[in-house]
Amino acid sequence: MILAEKRITDIVLYGDTRPIHATAVQAARAMGLKVHVFEEGYLRPYWVTYEREGSNGNSRLMQTSVAQMQAAISALDMDLPDAPAHWGDMAQHMFWGALYHWFVLTGFWDYRNFRPHRALGVGAEFLLYIKRLALLPLHRAERFAATWAIQHGGFPYHLVLLQLEHDSSFQMHSPFRSLAEFLAVVMEGFAKGAPRHHHLVFKAHPLEDGRAPVAAEIKRLAALHGVSDRVHFVRGGKLARLLNPARTAVTVNSTAAQQVLWRGLPLKVFGAAVYAKPEFVSSQPLPEFFAKPTRPDSKAYRDYRHYLLETSQIPGGFYSARGRRELMRQIVDMMLLPEDPYDALISGNAAPRQQLRLVN
Repeated sequence: MILAEKRITDIVLYGDTRPIHATAVQAARAMGLKVHVFEEGYLRPYWVTYEREGSNGNSRLMQTSVAQMQAAISALDMDLPDAPAHWGDMAQHMFWGALYHWFVLTGFWDYRNFRPHRALGVGAEFLLYIKRLALLPLHRAERFAATWAIQHGGFPYHLVLLQLEHDSSFQMHSPFRSLAEFLAVVMEGFAKGAPRHHHLVFKAHPLEDGRAPVAAEIKRLAALHGVSDRVHFVRGGKLARLLNPARTAVTVNSTAAQQVLWRGLPLKVFGAAVYAKPEFVSSQPLPEFFAKPTRPDSKAYRDYRHYLLETSQIPGGFYSARGRRELMRQIVDMMLLPEDPYDALISGNAAPRQQLRLVN
């Protein structure tokens, strides 16, 4: 085995659910090696997530109660800022994603055993990227028109945060086999429970590329339940513009739900998520949630957020030079510690976070 032959002591992964990553984690654990897992920030886009052993549905946060988090930060006497200065953006994310697919498509013909972790081939994914780029002007116009109609419609609405059907969090940590199943559940719950003057807004993921017929399925389901005149679809765009006036939000397990909780809005979640604590998310059946939603405990959520920023959330990003520089300031010392970020906070051995507090 390579791990023994090369005398490997640690393995470092981006995500832990791809088949090759899951196999590597299993082998490393069997040999007692350290497993370092990186992911997009739970409080993205201004932070990166760093944990040991697993992330998202496999994170230690899944078994950590809010009370335990509050106890861990009880001795801390400094508040954390809302967000650091900006570094990187969605345009860079899209550029590096397209470049990656280009290199995989054209540069690895000699690697005959290569198998992508997604069902769709690399060539097909690259064509979707090209099509999406070509349609950007049209989609931008559609998004502007839909957003304008919602903002000036004068109606209360509920916001549905959509995810990519092929995303690992959706595939591995949700009860749905497809996005269509989730759409059907939400539309039925809205039709049964929401007041008749309320509307429903579906917001697509910023990187939605059309491989799943989301818009067509929403239109079909709205007609099926007789609510076509109260249902809207928005392609990507800034979340805050739609979220600020919303009554509630619904999602499978999107990280964007952290922004919902930060605003104190009622939230319904269906999948496993690190923020899916009983203090934050509603346990109501969906029709009841749309009719009379319960609000989250905002004080408890701020404690939860404080805990994350003192442990696994590292200022920086993957897609810009500045973001990577900010990340490297913290992460090297954290990886060299014998303890993971959560235990390091409890023991008092956590790496200093002065840069996080001074960046603004």
